[in-house]
Amino acid sequence: MRGLLPGLLLLAGASCAAAEPVAVSEAMQWLTKIATAARQTNYSGTFVYQHGRQSETSTIAHVASSSGEYERLEVLDGPPREIIRNNDNVTCYFPQEKSVVIEKRTMSSFPSLLPEQLSSIEENYVVKKGDHDRVAGYECQVVKLEPRDNLRYGHDFCVELGSGLPLRARMYSDQNELVESFAFTQLRTGNNINKDLLRSRYANKSQGWHIDRSALQHTTASAESGWVSSNQPAGFRKIIEMKRSIPGSSAQAAHIVYSDGLAAVSVFIEPLPKAPPPSGAAHQGAVNIFVRPFTDHMLTVVGETPARTVRQIAESFNLSR
Repeated sequence: MRGLLPGLLLLAGASCAAAEPVAVSEAMQWLTKIATAARQTNYSGTFVYQHGRQSETSTIAHVASSSGEYERLEVLDGPPREIIRNNDNVTCYFPQEKSVVIEKRTMSSFPSLLPEQLSSIEENYVVKKGDHDRVAGYECQVVKLEPRDNLRYGHDFCVELGSGLPLRARMYSDQNELVESFAFTQLRTGNNINKDLLRSRYANKSQGWHIDRSALQHTTASAESGWVSSNQPAGFRKIIEMKRSIPGSSAQAAHIVYSDGLAAVSVFIEPLPKAPPPSGAAHQGAVNIFVRPFTDHMLTVVGETPARTVRQIAESFNLSR
């Protein structure tokens, strides 16, 4: 499990003010603007990710052109990490481990947190327009997503009035407690973003590093792995299935991702290690984890959802043959 989780956990005290309901069409217009702006706006800046008592600062640069999206993210705190994205091709550099992970993009990240297709959002969340606020010197509009059940977190976005770019994103538990937040502290938008900001700091230094391309070998057919969920939570659908290598082993792990259109849950299924981690629940910030042995395999379910959701998924998995 230790080798499988870092990429996922990379993934990165205020009260939720009451919002008056407005016409869903108006709130959805803002949501559509958010989804579009995060992909089409050129920007560079610094944002802070907070969960519990921990915080992490990152720099990001994003450029959209006729050929697609290009992005570089560097984590400034703790072990150095850099993520380079060319459209859906993602390269992650881990200098301390001298390793590189190359994969297809399957998870959203701040500020591009919403999918292009928003139809499933309304199935699982009530969308409301909130008040105006101010983040990183920009005026912004609050848009709230209130979950229709207790299987997912609530969200609010503070969106720059002109571009629609999310300046802040917060996630709340069903007890209205802040679970995690992302917020720009410095931001520049427009077409004059320096393309040098997209260049990797580590690409030329990574010759000879370990390169993991196992996530590129994926399939969308669950029957090929033989693992199926008999009782997945309402609103969650499988979006991808792939195989991943296990560091230090010739074996492979199945990796299956479920999503409700906003929240994502990953299921890792690997041969049972000689010294397996403790079974049961754990969490890190908004991420809940549930480990369950099953015959000669170990299931590890990881998701930015309430603990009950990852547990339900973990306990629902069986071999189909």
